[in-house]
Amino acid sequence: MRRSKTLAAGGVLVAAALALAACNGGGGGGNDENHLVLYSSMTDNDLNVFTDIVTAEFPDIDIEIVNGSAGELTTRIQSESGNPQGDMMWGGLDTADGDRYSDIFEHWLSDYEDNLLPEYRSPNGFYNVDHLSTVAFAVNTDIEEELGIEINGYEDLLDPQLNGRIAMADPTSSSSAWNNISNIMAVYGYDSEESWDYIEALLDNGLVIASSSSIPFASTEDGEYAVGLTYEDGIAALLKSGASHIRLVYPEEGTSASAFATAVIADAPNGDLAKDVINYLMSPEGQIAFAEANGTVRMTTSADYTLEFLPAHDEITWVDRDIEWLTENRSDVVEQWTELYTSVQGS
Repeated sequence: MRRSKTLAAGGVLVAAALALAACNGGGGGGNDENHLVLYSSMTDNDLNVFTDIVTAEFPDIDIEIVNGSAGELTTRIQSESGNPQGDMMWGGLDTADGDRYSDIFEHWLSDYEDNLLPEYRSPNGFYNVDHLSTVAFAVNTDIEEELGIEINGYEDLLDPQLNGRIAMADPTSSSSAWNNISNIMAVYGYDSEESWDYIEALLDNGLVIASSSSIPFASTEDGEYAVGLTYEDGIAALLKSGASHIRLVYPEEGTSASAFATAVIADAPNGDLAKDVINYLMSPEGQIAFAEANGTVRMTTSADYTLEFLPAHDEITWVDRDIEWLTENRSDVVEQWTELYTSVQGS
């Protein structure tokens, strides 16, 4: 059985949910050994598949889902640290976080670390790195045709016709937006003048900062924006659902992926159940089951699997991502981004 509680990104609903948790013990079910409270930033498509494969493996489980951005969920976990209401978090936990969240997650890894590709094994002893999030553009084909342009890469985004018609989430709180900033750095150079010149030019062309990670792809498909700077899973999930006014574009200058994880919340009410679920998700069987039922997410397993809605790895132009540099310099990059964004907004 699945019981779902979805938090809108930003503001009122999150605050209301936190207040409710303080009053009634939150999403809890702490006395029910089969009740799993999952905090997740993943898409509805991902969560539906997760629920299907986990309930097939654990027929008696009751899953309660609290959905929000990575920033919202980690802030919530930190605020609940004296009385945890969740059991595990899935999605939004980037390997470039380093030890940033060391205090809010249990230092535990699944039994299947050795079954992962070596480059995606845990960097910190508590992130179970299960899937990848590859940078991609959501492009509205109707607007593209209307403007008489073709959007294939970063330089195309500087076309004045796209002024105010490109959206990205907020890199100060969104893992998908940080993923996009990381890829710009990978393409143009880490902390290089060229990278910052490009980011400034993008801001000067009216880049819209959205309040959640889903807006850049969902609102682009709806026609509110011409382009969303986002990730392939979100776009592919729309294509899987039958969307016909959007296309998935990998920047021709090159793309790269963040590796994302799941983790057990420290002192979770049902931490043992969370470990059982994560063990399954990290196993070759669980990775293959999720990948093939989902069709939109690349996994970290060394086992073979097929994806229905994504191109093969060798059909994409890739650039190397320096995870160590990004981990060490994340706060400085975010600070510089904030200063630049504030400057452009005020000009």
